[in-house]
Amino acid sequence: MIKAFVVDNDRLRLADDLVANGDQVVWADLLNPTKEEETTIETWLGVAIPTREEMEEIEISSRLYIEDGAYFMTATLPAQTEIDDPLMSPVTFVLAGPRLVTIRYHEPKAFKTFPLRAEKVATGCTTGNTILIGLLEAIVDRLADILERAGRDIETISRDIFEARSTKVNKRNRDFQELLKAIGRKEDIASSIRDSLISLQRLTGFLAHVATQIKMSKDVRARIKTVSRDVLSLADHATFLSQKISFLLDATLGMISIEQNAIIKIFSVAAVIFLPPTLVASIYGMNFDLIPELKWELGYPFAIGLMILSAILPFWYFRRRGWL
Repeated sequence: MIKAFVVDNDRLRLADDLVANGDQVVWADLLNPTKEEETTIETWLGVAIPTREEMEEIEISSRLYIEDGAYFMTATLPAQTEIDDPLMSPVTFVLAGPRLVTIRYHEPKAFKTFPLRAEKVATGCTTGNTILIGLLEAIVDRLADILERAGRDIETISRDIFEARSTKVNKRNRDFQELLKAIGRKEDIASSIRDSLISLQRLTGFLAHVATQIKMSKDVRARIKTVSRDVLSLADHATFLSQKISFLLDATLGMISIEQNAIIKIFSVAAVIFLPPTLVASIYGMNFDLIPELKWELGYPFAIGLMILSAILPFWYFRRRGWL
């Protein structure tokens, strides 16, 4: 599908047909393009656009390059970020003179919000390079929102780990399992956003070089620097969130280990406490004729009392030592 945009009173307006409005179109957005649509864009733009396989290559030379006077820039962007399983896919920006072409195979939210805003408000996006800057700003804002939401979720997970929990062991085990799953999901999101920001950081660096080469206006170059600084700060924040997630994972595993040690300690103490009574019962359960207490009237209460006393003494000693 091709969406073609023209400038109307300093605003972007969706054109009915690319071919009919070819001279006025400043931005063509390709979503899951067919071969015919790719041919149409290449004829209109005058340069060949990359295929999906070429967009997915990770080499810098395959993502940021100049060809036939056009500048090709590819970044990895997330989509479906409302859930904890974002779809990551490359998006290519082709800047050829006053025209911009975007090629994508998924729908990042910025590609929906930016055109709507540019249609209603005069944002100064009248050429390919200013549209590219505005689109990058919308993408960075979206990534910032995702990181803020992830940060709030991580704080909630942190409170769930360290606050008092249920006294029932099976309930605590289920809680820890859910926490581990939540931590894993947040690590996936933070890692994906960090990868996206790294690709955007490279893109903005390349774009700054392009701005110098083609002598973009001072205002545009300043906006590129601002976007670059925002991307760098968000990358640092994403790294911080990943480190915090790693800490929470270690803390959760530590809490699970403490729970397991507590259970093992209970069984160990119980075994030690009941060992002396078992020894007493074993002695008086032996089948020997000459047992002094065998004919004694107080033999049975004496044996029971001895067993109780032998159980109480280890328990008292453990409590005094602080082991219980």
